[in-house]
Amino acid sequence: MMQSVDIAIVGGGMVGLALAAAFKDTDLRIAVIESNEPDNQLNDLPDVRVSALSRSSENILRNLGAWQGILQRRAAPYSAMEVWEQDSFARIEFDADKLAQPDLGHIVENRVIQLALLDQVKQQSNVTLLMPTKCNTLAIGESEAWLTLDNGQALTAKLVVGADGANSWVRKQQDIPLTHWDYGHSAVVANIKTAEPHQKVARQVFTPQGPLAFLPLGDSHMSSIVWSTEPNRADKLVSMSPSEFNKSLTAEFDVRLGLCEVVGERFAFPLRMRYARDFAVERVALVGDAAHTIHPLAGQGVNLGLLDAASLAQEVLSLWRLGEDIGTKRNLRGYERWRKAEAAKMIAAMQGFKDLFSGDNPAKKLVRGIGMTLVSQLPGAKDEIMKRALGLKGELPDLAKGHKISVS
Repeated sequence: MMQSVDIAIVGGGMVGLALAAAFKDTDLRIAVIESNEPDNQLNDLPDVRVSALSRSSENILRNLGAWQGILQRRAAPYSAMEVWEQDSFARIEFDADKLAQPDLGHIVENRVIQLALLDQVKQQSNVTLLMPTKCNTLAIGESEAWLTLDNGQALTAKLVVGADGANSWVRKQQDIPLTHWDYGHSAVVANIKTAEPHQKVARQVFTPQGPLAFLPLGDSHMSSIVWSTEPNRADKLVSMSPSEFNKSLTAEFDVRLGLCEVVGERFAFPLRMRYARDFAVERVALVGDAAHTIHPLAGQGVNLGLLDAASLAQEVLSLWRLGEDIGTKRNLRGYERWRKAEAAKMIAAMQGFKDLFSGDNPAKKLVRGIGMTLVSQLPGAKDEIMKRALGLKGELPDLAKGHKISVS
């Protein structure tokens, strides 16, 4: 059976579903193809894969109708941030009140974001959800693309969007080259109970072994950690006994919240930078991790991906209103230039941070300490950094500014 759609989105995770939801008030025919259907029953203990959603991401999710579904499930706002370096005077703090903001963002489980978006997409008459289903083949023609699926179905689409993650099948089918490097770190993620309450403060310490972040969850004594360290050490941290792990973690975090206790499972995954040479080719566009992955240092990965989705939707709708072909590389160049530039800035910033805080050379420590002190004291410098992190600055799509995309 052959089905004809305007856009086939391969990947029904957070970014793919956000893109589908952005077309909710249009006559574009959308198919979403996803191999894994998320379990809609949340556990008492939060999932260990979480995201720090910025204000721009909140605006996007509000405009897509998904924010209420996130709040009804589980979301933890944080109102302050502390960053410091171990064994040095380098330290900086950010506070929502001083920025006249209700918070600095929300820590939300990835599955919660996905489920809230899925609720919205299921209500859209212009979306066909093919879940759980996998793609078998992709062929590109002059005016459309053909997809075959593992359930025997076939699709034609004017545009195929790869929203299928870091190891994107769509990107590989098109032989789109990657610029990539290994950060030389793995991230250990886990849920941690602390003796002292986190007081809705996100905390990150830079150690000679790598950064360690504590992200506050809804329970005042529970945090989600992202512990970046050398891969062999990460494997040891995952396999050591809970009591050994608790001692190592408490010491590495400078006993900032008292004794730490791991609750539930620990996982480690390698950290790699990826940057696709093309974000758009004939009949194909890439969004989210399919286009780029960055170090989780500032928790900006999913925020970049949601901005990709909002930006691509805006460009596609502009083309659609003008009666233009939404799938040609020529017409998708605006999206590609826009998002490649934004991703490159973020990759460079994260690499700069990582390089700056690598190693314990005394001279570098002094520079870091002086630099952080200056940023803390210079009028407006901290505000500027935080506004950019919140997604209140930069070239933002309309959905991220709190405006709905016009479809008239």
